[in-house]
Amino acid sequence: MLARRQAGRHNAVMDIIDSLRSAWVPPHRAGLPFIIGGVVIFVIGLIVAGWLAWIGLVFALFCLFFFRDPARVVPPRADAVVAPADGRVVIVDRAVPPAELGLPAVAMPRVAIFLSVLDVHVNRVPMAGMVTRIAYRHGTFVNAAAKESELNERNAIAIRLDSGAEIAVVQIAGLIARRILCDIHEGDRVATGARFGIIRFGSRTDLYLPPGTTPLVAVGQRMVGGETVIATLGTTLAL
Repeated sequence: MLARRQAGRHNAVMDIIDSLRSAWVPPHRAGLPFIIGGVVIFVIGLIVAGWLAWIGLVFALFCLFFFRDPARVVPPRADAVVAPADGRVVIVDRAVPPAELGLPAVAMPRVAIFLSVLDVHVNRVPMAGMVTRIAYRHGTFVNAAAKESELNERNAIAIRLDSGAEIAVVQIAGLIARRILCDIHEGDRVATGARFGIIRFGSRTDLYLPPGTTPLVAVGQRMVGGETVIATLGTTLAL
């Protein structure tokens, strides 16, 4: 009987540990300096003043949350274009991609995703292909959900798909976001759903699809980067 009780307690403890492990999301490396800084302030606060320790603790915990980098499961479909970011769809229309990419000056189906400070900010490749152009442009810092955000600082990426079609992803800074990080380079071969960068503290990510593609999402819909299917290639545009 005692052995059964001990085994039951052991199993319960292991279940709790497994639950904590599954809930833990490691931070993106871009957040490590901020997290470490918060911990340092916390330690100094324990020595100097309690209020400072609370500030450091809250800041470190916020950064752990903001820079979380969860694993994602890419849909097993070769024709699927996945969301390049978490967040809420704020625009579904047709627009000419940024001129600095050198793509044809024709309107392409566009899906714009707004990322609040509560969303995961790691960007993901929407579809496998070759990076043909990366262009960074300085600009303003207004609310990324507003139309005026098209003048914001941005990083535009063109990807040539295996089919020969081209798509574009644009990382746009926001009112609070002041730092766009991009980890890929021109000439890189990228896989669907792979991480390619991060925007710090609120932003927007725009996806330009090949002409003739129908977006399968609507304004207001929530996106899961690397998982939500935004479009499949080969369907007819009906906007």
